Amino acid sequence: MQITNQKRLAAKLLKCGVHRVWINPAYLDQVSSAVQTDDIREFIEEGWIKAKPIKGTSRVRARARLEQKRKGRRKGHGKRAGTANARNPRKNRWMRTIRSQRRVLKELRDEQTIEPSQYRRYYLKAKGGSYRSIAHMRSQMSIEGVEFKGGEQ
Repeated sequence: MQITNQKRLAAKLLKCGVHRVWINPAYLDQVSSAVQTDDIREFIEEGWIKAKPIKGTSRVRARARLEQKRKGRRKGHGKRAGTANARNPRKNRWMRTIRSQRRVLKELRDEQTIEPSQYRRYYLKAKGGSYRSIAHMRSQMSIEGVEFKGGEQ
C-alpha cells in the first residue's frame, strides 16, 4: 500500500514537512484510496491525518548543569580553557582590592579616626601594594598605633 502521494498532499495542506504527517493506522486503507486533495482535506478534518508536534531540544539537562555551575561545581582543570589571568585578570583583582582599601581609608578619614597626613601615608602604601586586604591594612594600622572606634580590628 503506497501512501507517499497522500502524505505529500497532507503535508502541503498542513503546511509542514512530509515526516511530520501522521496517519491513523486504523484508517490506512481509506487514506491510501484517496486521490484528490479534497479527500485528504476531509480526512484532516475528521482527525485521521494530523501533523506531529515540532520536536524541540530539551533544556532540562542544560538547567541542571547551570544549577551545578552556580554552586561552584564543574570548574576543575578539565573545564578550563584559558590561563588563570584570562579567567580572573590581574588587573581586575588589583582594582577590586585597591578600590576597597581606598574606600575604607576614606571612611576612616571622614570619621576622623586617622588624620589627613596619615590618610595620605596609608593611601600611598596601599597604592604601592603593601597590603593584601582590608584586614591586613587594618592590622598594620593597629600595630602602628591607630585606634579604631567600637573595638574594631
